[in-house]
Amino acid sequence: MTTPLTHFDAQGQAHMVDVSAKAETHRVAVAAGEIRMQPQTFALIASGTARKGDVLGVARIAAIQGAKRCSDLVPLCHPLPITRVKVEFDLDEAGSRVLCRAQVETLGRTGVEMEALCAVQVGLLTIYDMCKAADRGMVIDRVRVLEKQGGKSGDWRAAV
Repeated sequence: MTTPLTHFDAQGQAHMVDVSAKAETHRVAVAAGEIRMQPQTFALIASGTARKGDVLGVARIAAIQGAKRCSDLVPLCHPLPITRVKVEFDLDEAGSRVLCRAQVETLGRTGVEMEALCAVQVGLLTIYDMCKAADRGMVIDRVRVLEKQGGKSGDWRAAV
């Protein structure tokens, strides 16, 4: 019986997948997630008056850096020549949460889903780090891939 887990060889040993035979194509991945917090913490972020400065501005740069450094963090992830990273934050006052969405693109032999997920996680972790003095109970949640485009397996979108 073969396994759909491509990061293991026939003997069950972890390995980096050989992508040398794959065609270079334009690949895109979009991931999203959120961080929930107390209303007072949300107000600090929304007003830009957090003691450490522009929380979302710093988190955006951190998210971009997270996408770029993904292969340093995830052991079997290929280092990729990323051609674009777009990070957006949406403020949901009613839910006291910040939503993060990252789109990552490359022209390469493997997809950028991991880079998009890393971007979201690092962006949200940065928000936590910058605001933890005000609210240690923040919760990072719902981090997931929303869509991917390109490659042999084609396009995919998450069910709503």
